[in-house]
Amino acid sequence: MNIKKTALMCTATVLGVVMLTGCQTTIKEEDKMIVTSTGIVNGEIEKKYGKYGDQFNENGIPTYSLPFKIENTPEDTMSYAIVLEDKDAFPVSGGFSWIHWTAANITRTEIMENESQTATDFVQGLNSWTSTQGGNQSKELSSFYGGMAPPDAPHLYEIHVYALDIMLNLENGFLYNDMYKQMDGHILDQYTLKGTYSN
Repeated sequence: MNIKKTALMCTATVLGVVMLTGCQTTIKEEDKMIVTSTGIVNGEIEKKYGKYGDQFNENGIPTYSLPFKIENTPEDTMSYAIVLEDKDAFPVSGGFSWIHWTAANITRTEIMENESQTATDFVQGLNSWTSTQGGNQSKELSSFYGGMAPPDAPHLYEIHVYALDIMLNLENGFLYNDMYKQMDGHILDQYTLKGTYSN
């Protein structure tokens, strides 16, 4: 992100020398990091990215992942990490938020649709679908993105994107908490993109 000095307030000249005191910088709203997705239209996630799509793994879990694009990123960013979360799952999942996708060490600003299946330049972690498989979720790429499947009503999904000043020491199949421990103190900026998927 190019931080623009939009509010520079400096005081007077003393004996011909400019004294810079109390100088302040602010960041315009349009310069902050943002994330968009062509898979979210008018706040609605397109059906192909969840249970009404046509791509599933061997356990019947939807695997066709959402695309997204990151803009206005901090200039010292080395990598991005993402979490796709469903807080509306809390009442129907036994009392916890449902994690659909985690990925880290992303070094580009655009991920195309279905890249959870095809990309090899970033790592992906296990998701909450492993709890439905007795903790035996495969570490194959086909299992890393588990799409939206709200059982009771439309759910609001959040894609949390983090700009980091490091690469994380993670491999495919990493655990959610390990990613957060390593990100601590290294988040330069973050953005949450939201979309609803209907049951």
